[in-house]
Amino acid sequence: MRSVVSRRRLLAGLLLAPLLTGCFASGGGDGTSEGDAAGGSRLRVALAFPPAENLSPYGADATLLSRLGVTEGLTALDANGSAAPALATSWTRENDRTWMFTLREAAFQDGEKVTPDAVASALTHAAEADPEPAALSGVTLEAAKEGSDKVRVTTDAPDPALPLRLTSPGLAILSPKAYGDARPDPVGTATGPFELTEVNGATAATLDRFDDYWGGRAQAAGIDARFIADGTARTNALRTGQVDIAEAVPVSQAASLDQETRKETATTRTTSLLLNTKSGAFEDAGLRAAAREAIDTSVFAEDVYEGVADPGAGIYGPAVTWAADLRTAPTGRAEATDPDGTTVTIATYDNRPELPEVAQVLQQQLERAGFTVKLEVREYSRLESDALAGKFDAFVGARNTLLDTGDPVSILASDYTCDGAYNLALLCDKDVDRAVEEAEGLADTDKRRRAAMAAEAAVLGTDAVVPLVHQRIITGVGTDVQGVILDPYERTLVGTGTRR
Repeated sequence: MRSVVSRRRLLAGLLLAPLLTGCFASGGGDGTSEGDAAGGSRLRVALAFPPAENLSPYGADATLLSRLGVTEGLTALDANGSAAPALATSWTRENDRTWMFTLREAAFQDGEKVTPDAVASALTHAAEADPEPAALSGVTLEAAKEGSDKVRVTTDAPDPALPLRLTSPGLAILSPKAYGDARPDPVGTATGPFELTEVNGATAATLDRFDDYWGGRAQAAGIDARFIADGTARTNALRTGQVDIAEAVPVSQAASLDQETRKETATTRTTSLLLNTKSGAFEDAGLRAAAREAIDTSVFAEDVYEGVADPGAGIYGPAVTWAADLRTAPTGRAEATDPDGTTVTIATYDNRPELPEVAQVLQQQLERAGFTVKLEVREYSRLESDALAGKFDAFVGARNTLLDTGDPVSILASDYTCDGAYNLALLCDKDVDRAVEEAEGLADTDKRRRAAMAAEAAVLGTDAVVPLVHQRIITGVGTDVQGVILDPYERTLVGTGTRR
């Protein structure tokens, strides 16, 4: 394992050659610049994940759109993880199942006004999408116009977290023109400060400033985005001046950047090993327990992530500040059984360069425990559908636990219940479903958090998931760039105040 890290450090040495701007730590920006008077400069941004679904907002691509300032929802997450106004200025809960949202005056990028009819239509399309957006896992909603500036949203069951749910990038509001085809088209149909004007497959995208943005004119004239899956190439593009911002700089490459260009942010992202509970070797709970007992999580934090992470403690890590005090021991774990040479395949992706190394270390640890381990590494867009279909015994992934909704219960419903839309472990356990359902019905924040931790204990008790590390993320920012949004939820990156 040390030899893997040493080789990586050697390579690093050889390769040395919106509204939310105020909510998170940023690179600066006071709202004025000489460049703005002249129309502003364009920003060059390198992103780690190429579009996997033609930039549909209903899947993994939703976050690409929100990070680039293209899309918005009715609400947004503030720095405290609470729902804040976005396209809705306010909301009230009329009863257990119904909420009323009051809209602000805003325009779509195609020139149409944001109306109650348009918002209701957008939410209806999301509710009827197949597969459903992760934020709607286990939730059925209906949206309808109410008067000239309101939308009523009704859920089939009480949903105290609906305003948080509607912050999801997967529930962005697009113009009616976006919904002509099977997948909604965000090109020129969103509401954010930057308008997507051209997409070049999985390699690049062009965005121009949307001058009629309700939150004020962006200071950058536009964005030239490049999708660079290779972490070393992404970092070198920043270091050599080819891009102004590079997201997800690998820890192995951080030393190649000057201190002032390296921004470290605590996030709610956890890297985990998910075990296929439906088919293959890990359908056996005893073998799942054996895998969990074989894993030393401290190794990943100290060696693979070189200290830029914390050892896995649960589904929620230290950035979810209230979780540690409420955590309880996993319940109902099976006794470990002897692997006796059982062959398993672990899949992961290389968009986050640490993950293949995590998989290699896991291979070593599991083989010492008696498993025979094969690895499968692909680019994420070529891996997700097979992983969701259960074609691997195990999957190593990095998941932001509050990305989809900001609600700690929602990720449990999405990732670990029988009907979960992103259930990579293919877990279907009646005790887990019962615990999640109980948590979903609670409106009181403290009670909801306690119930979420009880549900976490039930999930961990199945050994369907082994949390490995809780990540901090490194963003590369050029020295002449200001106003980059360092968001612990990883939903936003550029906003109206981002400029160079």
